[in-house]
Amino acid sequence: WTIPKEWIIREAYIANKDNVKIIDIKNNNLHVVGYSQPINKRMNLEELNPFLHSIPDLPNAIPYVTSFYNESWGFCISEQQRMQLKDEEYHVYIDSELIDGVLNYGELIIKGQTDEEILLSTYICHPSLANDNLSGMLMTAFLARELQNRKNLKYTYRIIWVPETIGAISYCYKNEKAMKNIDMGLVVSTVGGPGEFGFKESWQSDHPINKLIEEVFLESKNTFIKYPFDIHGSDERQYSSQGFRINMATISKDKYYEYPEYHSSLDNLSLVNGYQIQQSLDIYCKLLDKFESRKIYKSLY
Repeated sequence: WTIPKEWIIREAYIANKDNVKIIDIKNNNLHVVGYSQPINKRMNLEELNPFLHSIPDLPNAIPYVTSFYNESWGFCISEQQRMQLKDEEYHVYIDSELIDGVLNYGELIIKGQTDEEILLSTYICHPSLANDNLSGMLMTAFLARELQNRKNLKYTYRIIWVPETIGAISYCYKNEKAMKNIDMGLVVSTVGGPGEFGFKESWQSDHPINKLIEEVFLESKNTFIKYPFDIHGSDERQYSSQGFRINMATISKDKYYEYPEYHSSLDNLSLVNGYQIQQSLDIYCKLLDKFESRKIYKSLY
């Protein structure tokens, strides 16, 4: 498996016949499809339309779209903007580049009394989206601070911030021996929404991490939606893949896929706030308490 080239984006816009930029990533970086190839071309509306993405049911939202490393290009606009386009000539411009660059990730290992590790992972690759996943990045940092302030930890905690999918795969490749010795952990994702808590089980439904999460919710009297494991989601599918089989669960607040603003410009700071992230942090901290108070590693308690 090979890491794809690094994408550099410098400028992207659509200008009308009067050379007025009607779509510009300087106004919102969701306007360009992720990994778009460079283009500098004039075209009419019929030619341009197949390369435009909008959400008819959310007329004011700009969708978040990526090409997943295919050689393509496109622009994301609101349905309202789309309806205002006229049948005229447009100047379509994307100044981008693919280079043999680097893949950056963050890592913090907090040592406990044993070498038995618990993995905490979050992803850092979604631009301008608050619940998915600025909330996860922030809350993971708060969790790291909480663990650093605790004394006499039983377990060692491996905490990582990675680009989703390619970052998790790359991290597993570069740290294969350590990762194969980890039995369980949490993918921190979409933890700041106003809606209900969600809990996605790890791949082994009878693993103790799933029982402990349910205990936390029941004891805190929080309602929650329980989701069975499946491969459609976040990095739990990478960590639980053949060869690693780490039991990764996810606790969310407005889970990915489930809220209307998902993967759009409406997933912003009017949707997410510090109080809602704090609610999720409290649940995660209670779960840490259970980790530390019970023998859970590689055996049912």
